[in-house]
Amino acid sequence: MQRLAFILAILLHLAASAQNPTATQDTSQCPRADLSTSTLRARFYLPNATTGFYRSTRFDWSGVMPALEYHGHSFFGRWNSKYDPTLNDAIMGPVESFTPNGYDDAQPGGTFLQPGVGLLTRPDTSRYTPFRYYPIASTGFFYVSKTPSAISFRQDLTAGGYSYVYIKTIILDPAQPRLTITHTLKNTGAKPIESDVYNHNFFVIDTLDIAPGRILKLPWTPTSTPSIPSAFDSLAAVSGDSIIIRQPFAARRSFYTILTGYRDKADDYDLRIEERRSGVGVRIRCDRPLVKLAYWASLKTACPEPFIHIKAAPGQTITWTLRYDFYSLTN
Repeated sequence: MQRLAFILAILLHLAASAQNPTATQDTSQCPRADLSTSTLRARFYLPNATTGFYRSTRFDWSGVMPALEYHGHSFFGRWNSKYDPTLNDAIMGPVESFTPNGYDDAQPGGTFLQPGVGLLTRPDTSRYTPFRYYPIASTGFFYVSKTPSAISFRQDLTAGGYSYVYIKTIILDPAQPRLTITHTLKNTGAKPIESDVYNHNFFVIDTLDIAPGRILKLPWTPTSTPSIPSAFDSLAAVSGDSIIIRQPFAARRSFYTILTGYRDKADDYDLRIEERRSGVGVRIRCDRPLVKLAYWASLKTACPEPFIHIKAAPGQTITWTLRYDFYSLTN
């Protein structure tokens, strides 16, 4: 695995019946791991049902990244002043979320699958929402392995008729300022696993508030369909192949929009986030095509949210890879 010679293996057994934990927690005690190369340094919070930094049910528990530094610039960090380990968005980094399997078929008290988290309980007849905490019936087992420049998370889950082995490996390239996230999902059960999965990309660059100078660049001309047109129009604008910020954000100001114009080709999953005030940027690519691209921004973070579609039939193994290339602006 790209010459990945594991030198540390940590078995984290997550409780089969984790309850909604208390909000009181000293986050300095959360299990963590650090990686570094000559150009990048990164920190990760590790999955744990009792002491983990993130214990909610929206985002994949693997790969939570509170910090990444490139040439003295920081790219991730706390963007939300509220914290509770079971808040849906109390999380940081290039974190991923799957649409659930089996929710509509489950009766109240029944279970459904949230890949990357585990088997969850449907509490009532309400429609599914990612903004709600769902009681966790089982998270299976997490294993973590690392070297100085790479970390691998493995989740083995067999519960509720679903069974899979999910491996996410994050590598800091020693030869260039690149972060690679590889995914392998092996469906070892009898039920198919199908989902739209997206990366929320909670970029917080040099702790700056969102203001003119933050740009999202695309290799195609976007059309924006905002959920609240007046909010988007006052804060941002489409300019050729880019989305620009028009004015500084204030507290509680935000926008959410859907961007279209891409083709059904992996080449169009190619995003650049640039911060002109700091003189740095990051390019994000994937080996699968976009099925949706959302863009959300608030006071501290502006997040392109690219979606892909995955499907693993029983016995099938699927893979997908993300690449993040960090760079300095030349002008």
